[in-house]
Amino acid sequence: MTFDQIRPVTWVIGAGGLLGRSLVSDLRSRDDQEVVTMPIPWSDPDAAASALQAGTDQLFSLCAGRPWRVAWCAGAGVTGTPAVVFEQETATFAGYLDQLQVAADGNGQGSVFLASSAGGVYAGSGQAPFSENDVAGAISPYGAAKLACEQLVVSFAANTGVPVLIGRIANLYGPGQNLSKPQGLISHICRSHITGQPISVYVSLDTVRDYLYVGDCASMIGDGLARLSRQPRSNVTLKIFASGQGVTIGALLGECRHIFKRTPRVVLGTSPNAKFQVRDLRLRSRVWPDLDRRTLTPLSVGIAATVADMRRAMQERGPDWSARSS
Repeated sequence: MTFDQIRPVTWVIGAGGLLGRSLVSDLRSRDDQEVVTMPIPWSDPDAAASALQAGTDQLFSLCAGRPWRVAWCAGAGVTGTPAVVFEQETATFAGYLDQLQVAADGNGQGSVFLASSAGGVYAGSGQAPFSENDVAGAISPYGAAKLACEQLVVSFAANTGVPVLIGRIANLYGPGQNLSKPQGLISHICRSHITGQPISVYVSLDTVRDYLYVGDCASMIGDGLARLSRQPRSNVTLKIFASGQGVTIGALLGECRHIFKRTPRVVLGTSPNAKFQVRDLRLRSRVWPDLDRRTLTPLSVGIAATVADMRRAMQERGPDWSARSS
């Protein structure tokens, strides 16, 4: 059997988003698998279902008996998005798993990764730091939707025997974030620095979050996917992907001030979505801890890279530089 005959085929769904794009780059750099992507028209549920079916057909056609992997990194909703949007996102994911279950029947060894949100699912869980041993407690439609998708993929594993990895991910940041979404404090601070337009922060400056550079997260997930393929049938692994370092918003602004050589233009404001934000969301992973033993991108380096990427986009795209698609 040749090397090409045993190389798995990995389909990254949501490859246009911050995490998906970085994961595609990381997996392709490994040269031990074939990576495929496909644009999905998420705004049209029927068209999205058809595109997902076409992608599934393409995946298993390419596999031809080789191992297959699916990494679901899609999701446009954020904290504060109306519940009806999450209902459709969850329904789309459920429909896709139904498609995949049919296609996977008798189609060799496969595995599935689901990107979830640590902040969304632990916001109502009590005392930080949170680990995989803590009971999830969502307080927003966003968190509830993430937990619903987690349960769907757990049922999928039980029904198919396909091993699953659920990644509860910390606050991601880095080059390429969709700036049209009210998400990603670091990216919005960086844009404010470039444009001179102030941004509003509607939580206290002692609010603690775990910020994880997207490239580091993608590398961790890539290692997790490699291990996942060796897990027993129907196994479900739940892992937190985080830096393990809690940073207050005040400290973050101080770091930005050091990098920008001037004070970030931030004003304290109010928002009805503040009720979904808790003060302390420190994270500690206890599952597959060796995946976390790596040199992570320092916050200062990650912020500088994010600013540099925005400046390049501004030079290349002109006035519409901040309009990124996900």
